[in-house]
Amino acid sequence: MRVALFLTCVNDALYPDTGRAVVTLLERLGVDVDFPAGQTCCGQPQYNTGYRRETEPLVHRMAKVFAGYDYVVTPSGSCAAMVRDNYPRIGAKARAEGRGTALGKAADALVPRVVELTEFLVDVLEVADVGAYFPHTVTYHPSCHGLRMLGLGDRPLRLLRAVRGLTLIELPGAEECCGFGGTFAVKNPAVSTAMGTDKVRNAVSTGAEVLCGADNSCLMHLGGLLHRQDQPLRPLHIAEILAATEQDAAATEPTETVIPA
Repeated sequence: MRVALFLTCVNDALYPDTGRAVVTLLERLGVDVDFPAGQTCCGQPQYNTGYRRETEPLVHRMAKVFAGYDYVVTPSGSCAAMVRDNYPRIGAKARAEGRGTALGKAADALVPRVVELTEFLVDVLEVADVGAYFPHTVTYHPSCHGLRMLGLGDRPLRLLRAVRGLTLIELPGAEECCGFGGTFAVKNPAVSTAMGTDKVRNAVSTGAEVLCGADNSCLMHLGGLLHRQDQPLRPLHIAEILAATEQDAAATEPTETVIPA
């Protein structure tokens, strides 16, 4: 089985530890992971802002870069949904405009092989217990694209419940949007902030140590609000929790300082 990691722009630029965690996790489960260096943006920011034509070259590039892989795994429900839901629309629109079928064929070749990380673990590898150890209280925020467009359901929760040492606390209003929405947060900052503030209030009310999610873009939005409120709740991608082991926990334990007599 040939598997490629599609890291996404946000993770590449701001959260490289998430990509490392995905590789660590999958290799621990016996999966050989490639990282095609030619990968770039999937085109979601352009498409969501109305620049469909400008997105088209990225559809071709994604199909070319990830050709030949059985699965393209991404730690982002948002970008997985962009490829699976919108690439076929882009191809169909180009065909309807009389510009041929090449774009549609590129989308058709790629779309069935793109999977979000928790889908790959639960549906393809058929595992829930990935051998993780994370001795902390955690609450989980399901991002909109994963929840509504991909239909991830309880896959992330099943994985978290199997982590040794982890106490999972239900998040009130979990299915409500956090307000990020990519360019939505830029166009409507006041509404975005109000929605995020509601989500943060609910998350803090759980008393959890960690706010977990499967999209770092949403966690970035919520993390900014948590930082401004000086809240101790720490946002963390689910891949980094699932990659953690007892050895990692031991390595981060504080050592006792011995003061000579």
